[in-house]
Amino acid sequence: MSEQSISPRPLTKDETVRAGAAGSCNQHEVLTRLGDKWTIMVMLQLAAVPGQRMRFSALKRKVAGISQRMLTITLRMLERNGLVIRHYFAEVPLRVEYELSPLGHSLVPMLENFSAWIAANWQDMEDARLQHDREA
Repeated sequence: MSEQSISPRPLTKDETVRAGAAGSCNQHEVLTRLGDKWTIMVMLQLAAVPGQRMRFSALKRKVAGISQRMLTITLRMLERNGLVIRHYFAEVPLRVEYELSPLGHSLVPMLENFSAWIAANWQDMEDARLQHDREA
């Protein structure tokens, strides 16, 4: 896996076209896959236990409000995209455990920064929403 750096500036139109043509970075597709609330919450829960695995039932308890079906769909998508490793144990009862892959771990700092930004700015967003609704 090659190391890539994140550009501190937006891509130019030419760079965007080249990236899309090469298929190396389809930002819309990646955001669609990773941008839902369940994906972020599941990944942050898996990151909270570094070096350890979590069982499906433990994840379901930790991610408030997620249904069994949605957790299954989210974990399958994360596994398919190389962000989560699934460990299956043919036991009775069946045991399945999940952990972040190295690629998944590489995304965690950005998710933590995003979560910190939300915590720092949530009240300002709520205040702006209330003011907007009053003026509308």
